[in-house]
Amino acid sequence: MLGFRVFVIVLSLLTAAISQAQQTSDPRIADLVKAGRVRFGMFPPQYKKDPATGELRGPYVEVMRELGAHMRLPIVFTEVATPAELIKCLRADRCDVGSLGFDPTRADQVGGFTPAFMEVDYTYLVRSGSAIRTVADADRPGVRVAVVRDHASTLALRRIVKNAELVSADTPDAAFALLQSGRADVYASVRPALLDYSTRLSGSHVLEESYGANSPALVVPKGRADRLAYLSEFVVAAKASGLIKRSIDRAGQSGYRVAPPTKR
Repeated sequence: MLGFRVFVIVLSLLTAAISQAQQTSDPRIADLVKAGRVRFGMFPPQYKKDPATGELRGPYVEVMRELGAHMRLPIVFTEVATPAELIKCLRADRCDVGSLGFDPTRADQVGGFTPAFMEVDYTYLVRSGSAIRTVADADRPGVRVAVVRDHASTLALRRIVKNAELVSADTPDAAFALLQSGRADVYASVRPALLDYSTRLSGSHVLEESYGANSPALVVPKGRADRLAYLSEFVVAAKASGLIKRSIDRAGQSGYRVAPPTKR
């Protein structure tokens, strides 16, 4: 009996070792394995930071931790200020992977997009007493919309807005300050971020309607089609297995959902 137990333990260890060897020997990520880490670039509002510990939190963080576990490599989170800075980070080889909402204007700026792994609505935050109650109300002459420069929510809005004036800021906090100070009438962004900001502006609320949705995908530097193929396979499998759903649930931040299987 003891000999059989030893055999089972040895077999289990051998199976785990073979599995790890197979995973980390994938030639498509050989450079990351050699480096011993994956540098994931991210910008606000893709994460929330614990004010006491500095720990990054949120659905993006949880998904990337699952990716690191899949690769059997540690994830190093690299904070950047804007989507443009993320693209620069990838180009300068300071980031290995990032996430951007797919937009045609970004197609030639990175080495490709995986299928989308999440979806999140675009909508508006309005101040207390505002007459703006619908998406249509926000697109009227004289309405000033605070937006974050180059964010996917802004790129989408520019294609559909007809009458309102878009007032740009470099960061989400700066865009919120425009609304807070009265220099803008509404703030357009993703629903989870606006829900967070609404707690900091008494009487404000987030509209129920949306003007579209962000479809975050993983992106890689140009010339890394091998890495992109690996990540695309991970995303497809992670959606099908429920791993993305579990990551979103674990983050505990409302407003996110799993992208459909066929979503680009």
